[in-house]
Amino acid sequence: MTTTQSKPELARPPFWRDVRVLRVVGQIAAVVVVFFLLRYFWGNLVDNFNRLGISLSFDFLNSPTNFAIPYHQGPDGFAANSPLWEMVLIGVQNTFLAGFFGIILASIVGLIIGVSRLSENWLINKASMVYVETFRNIPPLVIIIFFGFALFFFGPFPIFRESWEVNFFGTDNLFLILNKDKWGVPGLTQTGNLGLFWIVLAIGIVAAAFVWRWRSRMFDRTGQPHHRVLWFTGVLLAFALVGYFATGQPFEISWPALTEDRRLVEGGFSINWGFISVTVALGLYTASHIGEILRGSILAIHTGQSEAANALALSGFQRYRFVILPQAMRIAIPPTINQYLNLVKNTSLATAVGYADITALTKTSIGNGRPTFQSVVILMAVYLAFSLIISLILNIVNRRLQLVDR
Repeated sequence: MTTTQSKPELARPPFWRDVRVLRVVGQIAAVVVVFFLLRYFWGNLVDNFNRLGISLSFDFLNSPTNFAIPYHQGPDGFAANSPLWEMVLIGVQNTFLAGFFGIILASIVGLIIGVSRLSENWLINKASMVYVETFRNIPPLVIIIFFGFALFFFGPFPIFRESWEVNFFGTDNLFLILNKDKWGVPGLTQTGNLGLFWIVLAIGIVAAAFVWRWRSRMFDRTGQPHHRVLWFTGVLLAFALVGYFATGQPFEISWPALTEDRRLVEGGFSINWGFISVTVALGLYTASHIGEILRGSILAIHTGQSEAANALALSGFQRYRFVILPQAMRIAIPPTINQYLNLVKNTSLATAVGYADITALTKTSIGNGRPTFQSVVILMAVYLAFSLIISLILNIVNRRLQLVDR
């Protein structure tokens, strides 16, 4: 005869000693404390503003700006009597452009520098080391000022009236206009209704994403090369071409040209010297940090991975492309997010070279008598939005690259 012994039930501790209860109570207490602190500070702010007769309203955004923005004047552009909210939009646009192209430049140069730091070629290895030790040990503001003045004010480029002009191959169209003030490059000009074209292009992006996923699943099932990038690009270009001709060619290439008095650039796309200085300076500065992050990530990959790639007779490029870099990116992306965020926030230094980013325009607006508190709140909200969007996108990419437990 066998008897089964039941496990003794553990006595639950009283609630004042229960860790789960204490954890919940602690969180509630923290929220309550933060709430009352914020309420106290906000009440104190409102009382002081009321005592001084200062309004907390954001209605000032509808008032005239009362100052011009460099490189944004024109009959269809920004005027001094334009409302302040349009100035904010221009500042956001300029900050976005400097940050976006700076991130692209920093990523490309950082990748090259990171791989070059591990090169067996003595010259390439030492040159990349000098690059890193030079740029990462100089404040970004100094680099911005250096590029602004060494490249433009005292650089080799001529004054505007004596601009260098480069023709497109075999044509009379100008491909490039260079001077100390701004550069002219080809752009696109609208000739029809772009709405339908953008709809077709959006459908093409969705279709290309489905093709990307289909090729990925084919690779998982069969092991054959997926060529996702080629398929994605091909489908997207096909939809773009169909949309372009089906909607009556709603845009065309616009070539840059100087006016007869050689004082303005008409047509094409103009890039002012402040934008070039900020973008190049911050891109090269951030690349020195990204290069070191990537170098450390590559060194964290087990040497057996390279040995296996060599055993498969992969070339150096193939070894990095298919074996080393995909694994290194899993390590490199989290710290690289911080570098991208720093680059976007460092665009606030663009005021040193006269670039009209959101910080420079906000400072000018405050100097013209606009409310400081509301202006700074808007400025903080803009940078917070940029940071959260960048973090969201790269965190999604980071999760996609992580290994999945099976």
